[in-house]
Amino acid sequence: MAVLLFCFVPFAIWLYLLVGRGFFWLSAERDDRDEPSLDREQWPSVTAVVPARDEADVIDRSIGSLLQQNYPGRFRVILVDDQSRDGTADAARAFGRTDRLEILSGQPRPAGWTGKLWAVSQGVEKACSEDAPDYYWLTDADIAHVPDNLRRLVARAESRKLALTSLMAKLSTKTAAEHFLIPAFVFFFAMLFPFRWVNDPKRKTAAAAGGCMLVRRDALERAGGIAAIRHEIIDDCALARAMKAQGPIWLGLTNRSISLRPYDHIGEIRHMVARSAFAQLGYSKAMLLGTVLGMLVVYAAAPFVALFAWNIAQLAGWATWAIMALSFQPMLRFYRLSPLWGIALPVIGGFYAAFTLDSAIQFWRGRGGMWKGRAQAMGRA
Repeated sequence: MAVLLFCFVPFAIWLYLLVGRGFFWLSAERDDRDEPSLDREQWPSVTAVVPARDEADVIDRSIGSLLQQNYPGRFRVILVDDQSRDGTADAARAFGRTDRLEILSGQPRPAGWTGKLWAVSQGVEKACSEDAPDYYWLTDADIAHVPDNLRRLVARAESRKLALTSLMAKLSTKTAAEHFLIPAFVFFFAMLFPFRWVNDPKRKTAAAAGGCMLVRRDALERAGGIAAIRHEIIDDCALARAMKAQGPIWLGLTNRSISLRPYDHIGEIRHMVARSAFAQLGYSKAMLLGTVLGMLVVYAAAPFVALFAWNIAQLAGWATWAIMALSFQPMLRFYRLSPLWGIALPVIGGFYAAFTLDSAIQFWRGRGGMWKGRAQAMGRA
């Protein structure tokens, strides 16, 4: 009986994930579907706020893509140089004098703030004091956008009266490490926060992707501004929760926002995941134990049973593994990778379980939330 339970629990879990979790695996929520009309008489004003810390290697491409936006309304860019040590601000000044770009030198981070949110807060305050735009476009310094991205973002936000419109920037998948781990990162994120549920005003599920977020100014002010989430490590999802309380939000996949940050080695992806994984669990040892054990059951049990059990147990193992592999196919197609990576999902899940455990270890060592030389989770211990 115990063996059968071990065999069929993963099968039941994957059946639920397949049909009972917002069909997240279909990757159907994309910004190139159900697009609103771009014909508008008036376009609201927008200010892009870009926090940047040690981004000199990519800042020309990211800021350049913002300055090339063909947006019909009033639009400007505020780059907040968050005390960079690599000449990020100087690299941005290479664009010369332009009415669209302002470079703001960030002030030292006060206690209780994460570095990125403090930089964003300074940019938002500057924008509001000068022209109080209708929207803030919060985007990262390592994200590039196609020229019509802002126009389409605003059209969607205006047509649906959205408080927050966010795009999951397409991550780099050029290296072997990226092929192995990056599509699964987005797959697991969508499993945790099904985009269909995020986009449903009747559901409480809220999430966003920090690389591209269009935020309605009046909704942000009603939510208490950036200060209301100043201590959050997973700042994009925290902002999404605050904004969904003010109105509907929308999150989708895109090919129009592209990450410029490559991950050449597995260790770099581990660091990206470990920065926030334990924070997602509320720094709870019980949640950590449950999550790691749960991931082993969900991802490792089926292949083990398929390869080493017999009769009906083995059949259940193979069936579960097949469901796992098939559910991963839409995300692999989105990233234009081989469908054979679906077979490796159990191994990939094992790596992410290890990254989650490492996130906790880093926190206990006093290096929680480490990013650009800052251990930002310390205040949340």
